[in-house]
Amino acid sequence: MTEHDEHDPQRAGETADPVRQGPAYRIFRGILRPSTRLIYRPTITGTEHVPATGPVILASNHLSFIDSVVIPIASPRPVQFLAKNDYFTGTGFRGWVSRTFFTAIGAVGVERGAGADAQAALDAGRSILEAGNAFAIYPEGTRSLDGRLYRGRTGVAWLALQTGALVVPVGLIGTQEIQPVGAKMPRVRPVTVRFGEPIDVSHHGAATSGRARRAATDEIMAAIHALSEQELAGVYNEKPPEGTLAKIADRIAPRERR
Repeated sequence: MTEHDEHDPQRAGETADPVRQGPAYRIFRGILRPSTRLIYRPTITGTEHVPATGPVILASNHLSFIDSVVIPIASPRPVQFLAKNDYFTGTGFRGWVSRTFFTAIGAVGVERGAGADAQAALDAGRSILEAGNAFAIYPEGTRSLDGRLYRGRTGVAWLALQTGALVVPVGLIGTQEIQPVGAKMPRVRPVTVRFGEPIDVSHHGAATSGRARRAATDEIMAAIHALSEQELAGVYNEKPPEGTLAKIADRIAPRERR
C-alpha cells in the first residue's frame, strides 16, 4: 500500500479488546511516579493542554529509551504505549523484572515489523483509544541517534482519523543525556517535557485517504518541531537501502511509511 492508496487499512469485522491498566501500573502512578519526579525534577509545561478524559494521542519526538518512562511520569493522566513483545516474554528473574517494569509504565506488548505486524500494532493503539484512554506514540518510528527530528510516519494520523482522538504534540528535550545509547543505567540530568495545544486533524479527510494521513502527520510533526526545537532531518529515520538494485527499487516503489 502506498501513502496515496485509498484502501482502508482496518481489517473488516475485526475488533480488539480494550487494554486495561493493572495493579503494577497503579503502583507506578502512586509511588514511583512522584518519587522519580522528585529525583529528576523535570521541567514540565503545558499539562493543561492534555484533556482530562476521553481518547487522546500524545505524539512525541524520540531521543532515548528513557522517553517511554519520562512521558508517563510527566503526563497529568495515565498513558499507555506500545513496546516490543520481547520485553514481556522473557523467563526467569530477569524476565519477571522486565515484564513487571514495562507493565508498570503502561506498555502494551506487540510484535514489531512491517505488514500484518505493523497493522496489529496500530490496532492495539486503536483499542486503547477506543476504550477512552491516552496513548503515546513516536511518529518517527524509532529514536533519533543524531538528535535531529525525522519525518513522521502516517500511523499516528491513521489512529487519530480512525478514532476521532485529539493529538497533543509533545517535545522532549535532554532525555538523550539521561540514558545515552549504550548506557545501562540512567543518569540524573536536566530534562524538559513540553505539551502543546491539542490538534484536531479531522479536517484533513478520512483515515482511508493516504493524502489525508500524510497531511495530518505533517501537521503533527510541525507542532512537535515547534516544541522540541530540533534540527529537521527531512527524511525518514531508517536504514537506507543497500546496493544499486535496492536503491532503484525503493525509488520506483517506495515502502509504506506507516
